[in-house]
This record gives sequence, C-alpha cells and structure tokens, in this order.
Amino acid sequence: MSHVDFRTCPAKYRHWGLVVDGPVATLTMDVDEQGGLVPGYELKLNSYDLGVDIELYDAVQRLRFEHPGVKTVVMTSGKEKIFCAGANIRMLAASSHPWKVNFCKFTNETRNGIEDASANSGQTWIAALNGTASGGGYELALACEHIMLVDDRSSAVSLPELPLLGVLPGTGGLTRVVDKRHVRRDRADYFSTRAEGLGGKKAVAWKLVDEAVPRVRWREAVGERAVASASTSSRLPGGPAIELPELDKSRTPDSVNYAYVSARLDRDRAVAEITVTGPPADAPASMAEVYAAGAGFWSLAVARELDDLILDLRTNEAEIGTWVFRTAGDAGPNLYPGPDAGPNPHPGPDAGPNPHPAASERILAYDALLLANYDSDWLAREIVLYLKRTLKRLDVTSRSLIALIEPGSCFAGSLLELALAADRSYMLFGVFEDIDPDAAPAAVTVGGMNTGPLPMGNGLTRLQTRFLGDPDALAAAEKAAGEPAEAEEAEKLGLVTFVPDDIDWDEEVRIAVEERASFSPDALTGLEANYRFAGPETVETKIFGRLTAWQNWIFYRPNASGADGALRAYGTGKRADFDRKRV
Repeated sequence: MSHVDFRTCPAKYRHWGLVVDGPVATLTMDVDEQGGLVPGYELKLNSYDLGVDIELYDAVQRLRFEHPGVKTVVMTSGKEKIFCAGANIRMLAASSHPWKVNFCKFTNETRNGIEDASANSGQTWIAALNGTASGGGYELALACEHIMLVDDRSSAVSLPELPLLGVLPGTGGLTRVVDKRHVRRDRADYFSTRAEGLGGKKAVAWKLVDEAVPRVRWREAVGERAVASASTSSRLPGGPAIELPELDKSRTPDSVNYAYVSARLDRDRAVAEITVTGPPADAPASMAEVYAAGAGFWSLAVARELDDLILDLRTNEAEIGTWVFRTAGDAGPNLYPGPDAGPNPHPGPDAGPNPHPAASERILAYDALLLANYDSDWLAREIVLYLKRTLKRLDVTSRSLIALIEPGSCFAGSLLELALAADRSYMLFGVFEDIDPDAAPAAVTVGGMNTGPLPMGNGLTRLQTRFLGDPDALAAAEKAAGEPAEAEEAEKLGLVTFVPDDIDWDEEVRIAVEERASFSPDALTGLEANYRFAGPETVETKIFGRLTAWQNWIFYRPNASGADGALRAYGTGKRADFDRKRV
C-alpha cells in the first residue's frame, strides 16, 4: 500500500462537485468508478472508499472557511436513481483489519464534522436523496440535519449490512437511528434486518427520513427547503473568506515536518516524538489582523497541521504505537524568535517577576482573542471549532499518548489540552542541571480554552473528565487559570501525572515508553478508550466506543472476513457459511 496523503483541493476532486449559489451550496456525489484509492475494485453505484471520503472531508472544511456566506449545504447525487450504495464491498473484503478500522474511524469523524457544522456553524446540511441510499450512503444522510427522499416507488433507505454482509453499519448508523432520529428500537430492529429497506410514507412515519417528495416536484421542493433553511441560519457575520492552501509539508521515512508541528519517527522504539511550537509573534490586536493573516494565523495553522499529522500517522504508521508530545517556545534566548523579537524575546529566570513569558503568554493571548469574538465573528468561532474537532480526533486515536513537560515547553491554554488528552504526563521538577542550570523551570498554565470551548466527545472538558466526581479538584484547577504552575504546584493541582527530577527523568521516561511497547496493542487500545471517556455516554462516545469496538470485532471474525464469510461471499451467488455459536 502506497503512502496515503490527506491533502487535496476541489481542483483535484474526482468524486465530488461543489457549486455555490449565494447562501446555498450543493455538494454532488458523482463517484468515478475507476477512481479507487488502490487497485482491485470498481466504485460502482456511488460506493465509496477512503479516497472518496478524503475529498468529502476537504469539502466540509472548505465550506466552513472558504464560503462563509453559505448557510445551507445540500448533499445529493449525480447518479440517476441512486444516492449512494455505501462503502465499497470489494474494497472492504480485500482490506486489512487495521485499514478497515481506520477507514471507519475517519468516516465517522467526517460525519461528526457535518453534524458540528449544522449545530454550531450556521451551515445546515440537507440530504437530498434522489435515489436509494443504502448502508454508508444512508449513514451520510443520517449525518445531515434534514433528510429528503424522492418518492418514486423504488427509492428507499436501508442499513443492509447485517443481512447481506454479516457486519454492522460502520459509521454510526445504528446509533444515529435510535439516539439521533429517535426511531423506536423495535422498528429499528426490523429496519436493520430488512435488506431492501423502507421508502415513501413509511420511511417518514418511522422517522427514517423527514419528508418524501414526488419526483415531479423534486427539484422545486429541494430548492424551497434549502432557501427556507438558509433564511433561519445562525451563521455569524465577519470578514472575508479564508483560503486554505495546501499545507507546506515535508515527509521522509523518519520525519514529518510542517511550520509549527513536527514528528520524528523512531521505528526501533515504535515511537513518534511530536513537537508543537508556540506562536513566533504576539497575538494580533484585532480580528481584522487575523483575517489578514488568513491560514497562516497560528491557531488555525496548528489545528490544520496537527489534524493532518494525526491522519497521516494513523493511516500510514500502524506499528508506531506510542506518540510522545512536547511543546516548544519558551526555551531561551533566540530559540524561537518572532520577526520583531529583538535580541532576547524569551528572557530567563532573572527577567523579572514572571519567569514564564513569551510563548505561553502568547498562546493565552491568541486563545483570548478567539474566545472574545466567538459569539460575534464566524472566523473566530470556526477556528475554535476546528481546534475542538482536531483534539477529538486525537482522543479517539488508538495510540498511547504521553506528554513530556520540560524547560522550554509551552503547555498553556489550547496547547495544555495536549497534555490533558495524554494517557499520562511527566513534568520535570526543576531543570536539567547538566544542560542548562539557568533555564526557567517548566510550567503549565490553565486558560479559557481549558474550561469549556473544547469539549471531548462525552460533552465534558478534559479537566472535567480528569476530575470526574471531584468538584473541589476541578474548582481548584479552574481557579488557577492564568497562573503558571511549576512542577510541585501542577502535581498538587492534578494537572500532571509524575514530576521526576533531572536525576530520574531519563530513566522514568524510558521505562514508560519501553513498557508501552511491550504490551499487547489490542489490549492497550481497549484500556485507553475506556479511560479516556469517563462520564456520560453520548452519541459520539457510543459510536467511537461501543459501536466501533463491536464493528472491529465483527470485522475480524471468520463469519465476516473468513474464506467463507459474508464479505467474501457477497456478489458470488454463494451463501456465507456462518459459525452459529453466539460469543
């Protein structure tokens, strides 16, 4: 399998068409049958693979940043009498288990992004099903706020995976049917075992779609619905569109580098050492300056780069099981100077009452600018929402996450979320005496981004999740907002896991990383996913936790993927030979 690149743009699309007409955008799925990401299958009937979904994800992002005037997005099909047949079965049958898992995860995340746009960005998505939507095709529709189905006696919606393929809907279909659309569970049970699905008035009555429209009125009805939706949009005003140019990325077998994010790949240790660099200059004074900076604005650039890196490593580096996060920015004279920084933009411990200036304070200032304009400016809101989605992608990534907090780190505000997302964190007590005894000790700083705007999939902040059931500890951590906490205070507040000194540092970190590599990766994935999502269960936690676990297990079983399993038997005329034991 060749390296998968998640960077694309509308000029490179093979499977989607995007047309914008004032406040309404139409996104048309017209899959190129010969355009599969890998050889060996044809994408018939608007079925999709990872390549199709990469384009869809790119379109969702561009609609939010490059088309701020769009208030309604209509998703439809360019094929006659077929909306989408779902994930391509030949692709699934031929794919490795890790590939299937990552494919389902990315697809889910893209669907969640569509729902987030409808809920928080004032860009309401409408599914205009001009033909049958089955499996993942119906799940695409389920991600939209409103579903219209053409009523022509043949078009239907269905989730046929169980009766036809011996698997489950892999992109949250079962969960969205009952938890989002509130279909009665007895009806949902019948619907999900009926390969041909339901259409017309019954699909509406059962809440599987919102309206069934005769074909003679189809175009008119879709247009009316789109205009009506746009007229009630909550899309915020603001400045001009923000172009998202292709990320400047360099990749070698041992490294991935962007402007502010880098990763060193140590294959012998199965570790990716990821560093996120703080802002090189002070925060802009106004949103007008943010618009002028465009995609180069630090917060947006970091969100894009980290997003791409997570997808790259998840897809292309399956055997690198531990990600070690560092931040950089307060490291000393001229290490990360801004364009107007002068001779020493990062003063050391003798610089005055605050030994932790520069990048940490800058990060908090960038965060504060965005939060101050979150309710009044569309771009400020979109950047915060993008940070939220990127961190959620990190949360559901099946890799061990370790944060190392050392002198020169800038784990503050939005970047502190990386440490809070980690499975454990190590913070140096004091400094490295043999390296730089005059360095400022490491500090972490809680900010406004940590107390509400960046919730996890469980609906709680990472601080709330960390201190679940301990309101006093949560209150103490939130009360410390804005104050840099060195190791002793950070440990007392519960913001870090361990605080070894420089004598023990190398050994403790080495043991932690080597120990992780010695464990079963399957068991680690289960362990981490259970602990990361404490607290209430939501549609998202069900999809990524319960449903994904079931789907992954079912995909792996011989009944689905074995030589006589349903995936391999599909389309051959043979029936799958099931092992009838319930496990």
